[in-house]
Amino acid sequence: MAREFSRTRRVGQQLQRELAMIIQREIRDERLGMVTVNEVEVSRDMGYAKVFVTFLDDNPEAVKRQMEALLELTPQIRMLTASRVKMRVMPELRFTYDKSLVEGIRMASLVSQARSQDEAKADQFGRDDDEEQQ
Repeated sequence: MAREFSRTRRVGQQLQRELAMIIQREIRDERLGMVTVNEVEVSRDMGYAKVFVTFLDDNPEAVKRQMEALLELTPQIRMLTASRVKMRVMPELRFTYDKSLVEGIRMASLVSQARSQDEAKADQFGRDDDEEQQ
C-alpha cells in the first residue's frame, strides 16, 4: 500500500511549523519584521531544506533588507531548529522569497477590476435591452 505522504513531505511540514515558531517567538531582530513561512521543501537526502517566506511589507527594498537579515540569522535559526526537531542531521536551510502570494493578490485585484469595468459597461450600454430581447 502506497503511503499518503512521503517522509520528505512530513519532515518539511514539521520544519515549517518549527521554523515559523522560532522566527516569530525566539528571533529578536527588528530588521525582520513580520515573516511568514509558507512552505518548506526538503531534498530527498534530507541535506537541504528550501524555506519559502513572505513578508508583511512587500516593497522590493524592504524585502531585500529582510532577506539579507534572514540569511545572516540562518545559522542561529538552524541551531534553534535542530534543538527542537529530532533528526540525525539537520538540513541546511536555504531561505527563498515567495512571490506567489503577492502575485495572487495582484491577479485577484486585476480580475475584480476587470469585472467591475465589465459591469459598468453593461450598465452603460443597457443591460435592460438584452433582457427585453430574450
